[in-house]
Amino acid sequence: MFQKKPEPPLCLPGFDHINRFFDRQHKHFAAKILPGEYYVTRESEVITTVLGSCISVCVFDPKLRMGGMNHFMLPSGNNLDLLSDSFRYGDVAMERLVNDILRNGGDKERLIFKAFGGGQIIKNMTSIGQRNITFLHKFMTMEGYKLTASDLGGPHPRKVIFFPQEGTVRVKKLQHMHNDTIVARENRYETELSKKEEVTGDIDLFD
Repeated sequence: MFQKKPEPPLCLPGFDHINRFFDRQHKHFAAKILPGEYYVTRESEVITTVLGSCISVCVFDPKLRMGGMNHFMLPSGNNLDLLSDSFRYGDVAMERLVNDILRNGGDKERLIFKAFGGGQIIKNMTSIGQRNITFLHKFMTMEGYKLTASDLGGPHPRKVIFFPQEGTVRVKKLQHMHNDTIVARENRYETELSKKEEVTGDIDLFD
């Protein structure tokens, strides 16, 4: 007799495009986010991603047991002034995540922030990861937020699994994984960001 395939929990409006699958290891549905994506949920599911030089921030409201996670990289350029286009891209990535949590009942005063990634996974390469880390610290200071936990920098890619109903995060540093796929994916993402910046000057990471 065939066992009925489990149905994923309902997702919040605007997140239907996110890839979700049943994670047999954790016995939950998982939302897998790629560079430029984010996901917010009130349900018993996990959010997962793999990071190289990109950063993911997990945001959690402990009263509502609701949370979300993003996955972002700044476009090319070394200017991290608060008014620069590069800063504005990261600013939007953070604000959309936080605003979606607030829109669904979260309270800014309760939010807990944890951040991961920003690795330099290719030796002797310009540290995009460090620029992303610098941006994050500037943004958090500017908005009056604090990180309660972080695992940033270093030479390794990371797999991040966030449990948004508990606010807990599991991080695995990928010691022996080939980095080619991660690097290629992030290079494509950075190229797309740079093209958008050159052509329109607009910020629209998640449409």
